[in-house]
Amino acid sequence: MKDHENLIVGLDIGTTKICTIVGEVDRNEINIIGIGTHPSIGLRKGVVVDIEATVKSIKQAVEEAELMAGCEISSVYAGIAGGHITGFNSRGIVAIKGPEITQSDVDRVIDAARAVAIPMDREVIHVLPQEFIVDDQNEIMNPVGMSGVRLEAKIHIVTGAVASAHNIVKCANRAGLDVCDIVLEPLASGEAVLAPEEKELGTALLDLGGGTTDLAIFSNKSIKHTFVLAIGGNNLTKDLAIGLQAPINEAEKIKIRYGTCIAGHFDDDETIEVPGMGGRRSRKISRQILGEILKPRMEEIFLLINREIYRAGMENIISSGVVITGGSALLHGATEVAESIFNHPVRLGKPIGIKGLTDVVNNSMYATGVGLVLFGARNQTPKKFRIRDTNIFNRIITQMKRWFKDVV
Repeated sequence: MKDHENLIVGLDIGTTKICTIVGEVDRNEINIIGIGTHPSIGLRKGVVVDIEATVKSIKQAVEEAELMAGCEISSVYAGIAGGHITGFNSRGIVAIKGPEITQSDVDRVIDAARAVAIPMDREVIHVLPQEFIVDDQNEIMNPVGMSGVRLEAKIHIVTGAVASAHNIVKCANRAGLDVCDIVLEPLASGEAVLAPEEKELGTALLDLGGGTTDLAIFSNKSIKHTFVLAIGGNNLTKDLAIGLQAPINEAEKIKIRYGTCIAGHFDDDETIEVPGMGGRRSRKISRQILGEILKPRMEEIFLLINREIYRAGMENIISSGVVITGGSALLHGATEVAESIFNHPVRLGKPIGIKGLTDVVNNSMYATGVGLVLFGARNQTPKKFRIRDTNIFNRIITQMKRWFKDVV
């Protein structure tokens, strides 16, 4: 059995699959030692809609990973996505009390920046510092130890629906797992597939999942913008099922094996067999018909993401281009269609910076799972919360302690 202290587990609870990745920390290196996947049944557009079905899928994915890694999994870093996710930027300013900036000053300015009105049905998932400004000096990543009279912080706040976040924790708990942290999936994917220079220069990361397409814009080594579009690979599958008059499960198999976003690049004699529905006979069609069906939907996804980039005023920040990852990014011709829409160089993102089972996880569909492991390794915390220990109650308790402290 492996040493539990050196193991970090990422649990990607996706719309189409549940993926468990086990990583072992060895001298600042991450070795992937176990992988488990199972079809996801209880989610729709990244949100849990069937607790029992989701718990069953999680258990089977975890058991498969445990067998491969030779360990017992007790805690995980879980990914979260869905149309309920929203992100926005905020800033705060405080006066520096002492001769130099301390960690206490940094904590105070981040608290000031996150002091924004958030509806009771929403919960803060991440508070991500972008940069600090000391007096008039900007683009400071770590101001501790510097001298000044005024400290300003720019942060990115990611919020999600309380019920959706709690349901993810509840599913993990019922599967016998503690949740160390809930991580925004595009943030995790960025940990896995982006090179440091891409985060520095400016990159748009698109995670093309089954139920959602997630956008994260990185620049100056920090996240500048996040967005979740409730359209994904399942929409492509449904388009195929309707266009080919084939069952959904058969349309999914055809999409994975023969799917293409480019029409007119195949010979007429290159055909595929489409099973019939309701006992009808199967028939053969030209493969280029798949491109005619799938290309408009892919263009729609990229156009909506491109519109969001312009709406946020981020079009001039993504100097190094666009990186697409996730299972739907494997579709033949996806990068070519993306380049035609974004007018930027586009590449397919695969996990980097890991060792171990690299030949197995060298696939964009494992980007989020591997990213959760990397996020856990870089942000290790002994905290393990269950559904009864939610962030919203922790915030209330913390605030009450501050009130009592001020009174005393």
